[in-house]
Amino acid sequence: MGLPKVLTEQQMKFATLLVTNEGRKSPTECAIEAGYAEGSAHVRASELRNPRKFPLVVKYIDEIRSELQEKYRIDYGSHITELARLREEAREKGAWSAATNAEVARGKAAGLYIDQKLIMTGNLDQLSEEELESRMKQILDDNKLITVEPSPSSESHQEEKHSDQKIPHHPDRMN
Repeated sequence: MGLPKVLTEQQMKFATLLVTNEGRKSPTECAIEAGYAEGSAHVRASELRNPRKFPLVVKYIDEIRSELQEKYRIDYGSHITELARLREEAREKGAWSAATNAEVARGKAAGLYIDQKLIMTGNLDQLSEEELESRMKQILDDNKLITVEPSPSSESHQEEKHSDQKIPHHPDRMN
């Protein structure tokens, strides 16, 4: 029998539906919409995506995907530019919330924001006061910031006493 050399309209419709509805429709739903019998649509959808059985359909699916990826291609520069354009349109319309959201999205894309999520386990209400203090000390130790030693100008001016210096005798103080 051999492999067909051209795609049928139904195969092209299936391929187009499959690619344009990825994540929204199953391959079986795309096969049914393309006109394949409901009772065998799941088998037909699987076969049409098998390069051994239908290499032309698989190749056509890949071509459509490539075209869509190129059409909707995203890179850093185009993403930032598009967000800036949306921000400006929102500003012109006085849609300050939308303009702010677009600018925040630009900042996130540029790496200016750090999204941190903490997953807490355990219940602090069940810890004793000593356990809480111990946990807090451990957290502080684990997350120490670089501390700056106070400069001499900010220290209180105390006289240094060296062992070879004599300390004056005060009558009301014992030596």
